[in-house]
Amino acid sequence: MKSSARAVVIGGGVVGVSTLYHLAKKGWKNSVLLERKELTSGSTWHAAGLLPLFNVSYSVGQIHKYSVRFYQELQKETGMDVGFSNVSNIRLARTKDRWDEFMYYKGVAETIGVQVDLLTPEQVQEVWPLCETDGLLGAIQHPEDGYIQPADLTQALAKGARDLGATIHRNTTVTGIDQKANGKWVVTTDKGKIECAHVISATGNFARKTGAMVGLSVPVIPVEHQYIVTEPHPEIVARKKAGRPEMGVLREADSSWYMREENGGLLLGPYEKGAPACYVDGPSDESEYELFQEDLDRLMPHIETAVARVPAFAEVGIKKVYNGAIAYTPDGSPAIGPAPGLKNFWLNEGHSFGITAAGGAGWQLAEWIVDGEPTIDMMGVDPRRFGPYANEGYLKVKNEEAYSEVFTTHYPDEERAAARPLKTTPCYGRMKELGAVFGSVYGWERPNWFAPKGYSVPEKEIGVGEDVLTNYNHAAPLEDGRIVEKWSFRRSNYFSFVGQEVNNVTENAGLLDMSAFAKCRISGPGAEKWLNSIFANNVPKKIGRIALCHILTERGGVRSEFTVYRQPDYFYLVSAGAFESHDHDVLRKLLPDDDSVSMTPMTGQWGVLVLAGPKSREILEKVTDTPLDNENFPWLSGKKISVGIATAHALRVNFVGELGWEFHHPIEQQNAIFDTIMDAGKDLGIKPFGIRAMTAMSIEKSYRLIPRELSIEYTAYESALDRFIKLDKDFIGKKALVAAHKKGDNWKFVTLEVQGVGDADARGSEPIYCGKELVGRATHGSYGWRVGKSLALAMIKPEFAEEELEIVILGERYKVTMLDESPFDPKNERLRA
Repeated sequence: MKSSARAVVIGGGVVGVSTLYHLAKKGWKNSVLLERKELTSGSTWHAAGLLPLFNVSYSVGQIHKYSVRFYQELQKETGMDVGFSNVSNIRLARTKDRWDEFMYYKGVAETIGVQVDLLTPEQVQEVWPLCETDGLLGAIQHPEDGYIQPADLTQALAKGARDLGATIHRNTTVTGIDQKANGKWVVTTDKGKIECAHVISATGNFARKTGAMVGLSVPVIPVEHQYIVTEPHPEIVARKKAGRPEMGVLREADSSWYMREENGGLLLGPYEKGAPACYVDGPSDESEYELFQEDLDRLMPHIETAVARVPAFAEVGIKKVYNGAIAYTPDGSPAIGPAPGLKNFWLNEGHSFGITAAGGAGWQLAEWIVDGEPTIDMMGVDPRRFGPYANEGYLKVKNEEAYSEVFTTHYPDEERAAARPLKTTPCYGRMKELGAVFGSVYGWERPNWFAPKGYSVPEKEIGVGEDVLTNYNHAAPLEDGRIVEKWSFRRSNYFSFVGQEVNNVTENAGLLDMSAFAKCRISGPGAEKWLNSIFANNVPKKIGRIALCHILTERGGVRSEFTVYRQPDYFYLVSAGAFESHDHDVLRKLLPDDDSVSMTPMTGQWGVLVLAGPKSREILEKVTDTPLDNENFPWLSGKKISVGIATAHALRVNFVGELGWEFHHPIEQQNAIFDTIMDAGKDLGIKPFGIRAMTAMSIEKSYRLIPRELSIEYTAYESALDRFIKLDKDFIGKKALVAAHKKGDNWKFVTLEVQGVGDADARGSEPIYCGKELVGRATHGSYGWRVGKSLALAMIKPEFAEEELEIVILGERYKVTMLDESPFDPKNERLRA
């Protein structure tokens, strides 16, 4: 066995072997894969081999698209049959909400180049003659979709990797992983040691065991998944003998199952509620080709609906029931990318659709490792979207939930209930008493909006159909049983209440809890020099001033965004709460080696309350002696002040475009500040407001967000960050940014008014057309209550900026009008008031 390699991949399933192949393809021929048993002996061997292109995630959708096309190229390259059956995939819709989901997804698919066809019930019968069509509204079909033989695919990847110069060691167990002082890794096995620059963990069910070797808690725990294979059916056998095409993979999402042909019979795979997490402590050291005892009772509701849809399923006997482990993360998407806190240790784990994702995941991870950046925005699958809160107990509950909801309608406003509440701020109870309807981000509970006292969704609007297994269209009931939030792809029950919150902030004042913000302190003699070397903007020069700063990629894209507040002996950095682990890991890995800069996380120690609205100054003046006029307290500045008996750093900045302050305070003083502000504002119309009102107002100001308008796929100039780029200094990505801008931007950030909208606004990822040509995509959208318009933020090709454009929302085309940036208060007069 080699004693050194450029990269070592641990795990010989389809994901690991794909990673090795793509590293070798990028020229890293001195890469090695270690597999404890035989290739595919973990979860790959018992996978059903499906290749679903369907995924509403922008990141995962592109990964799946690459895989399906790459597998066919791999077959030609290696001369090995991968067993790809291009039979297509048909997804059935029984409810209006499901059809809305399909129409939203079709828009996403168009923006990433995946073909989706619409089928009537009659057309479904034509392509799947054994399928009953009663109760169907229609279906979507992926002509490029189908299934593959996982073991054959893995062997083809292995051959391709070896042909490119990579090495595979089977029956080689990793027993230790250590990092030397010089950054090199030493992987110890039962057959020797290998020193390498990079380690990639692709160990599937063993992910947490592998992570533990380097002190890492990997957010992956598998869940049991069963599928049933029947004996051959006479009609299917007859079709094959007659030379008829194989029927496609059939999915009845509303009953939570998939079905396809298998050796003349049928294969049925339900995603049931109650499937348990497994291998919580990892499989045994001797685990190989392992299955669990089947439990058909859990599957009976799904079997019954399958028989109703495809009666032929009940006409033959069961040949085999497979019950194997599938790796899961809390949100069901894989973990692909850098491990937090470890340099050059990478994860390719948590693949619940590993066969489909393996090709694309290996491709993008190899790009990331070799070139320093992936070529598509991977924030949706970045392992650092989870934090230390995702412990074993959390993962068990959330991963079981993620499994059970694979086929539920994925509403854009859904807030899943498992493992909540986890992290709450001191004012949580006060907000709850005032009617807060909470969402969750990075484990934190945040008010999304506020329901009137005693309000509930009308009973007739709850559920999507009594005979639909995925009959769930609302948030979890409150303690008293009331259901207050209905989910939808359209304007839902909370729409008008959010409007009321916006109006009150605009006319009076509102208070918002933003304690989930990621916060840290940067200090040390080298802090200012270092920050200016990594940010495109300059950090503030004066004490008490605030600046918006971005870390770019080496290619000039946008990696992270921070609000920077200068204090006498440190810089206080604030970024999006959802990206705390990501942003703080980026900072840590950029720290200089000379100890001249130190970083101290502060998220849990400091809370944030936001006071915003034209009466904010009048309210705050009642409870502080600090002068609040523009001369003494200008916009984009901050001061340490008293708020009644409490203390806070008041930062004159916010994300809603109104006069106001953010109060960054010791978390233990939060309720004192909350009560003081609410009491001072009671005669001035103060009311709490939530994230959805804030979002609507931010879109009216054309404010950008990561990973929407700010992305590694768009340069900082394309995202219209010109005023935050200082070319009189060096910073990460400057050379590539300037060169790309000089060559000509590929994208242009725009704000659009959508004409003629009835009950559905843009959400993000809707395609934008000029005639028949796709020219861009929406990145965000909402109704703008202050301007009275349906708005969309978008990235379009610059040459079409003056043309007549249309946006597709839930399958309908609407004309759009280009607006100047910040359609509400473009001169920022209200912010500066």
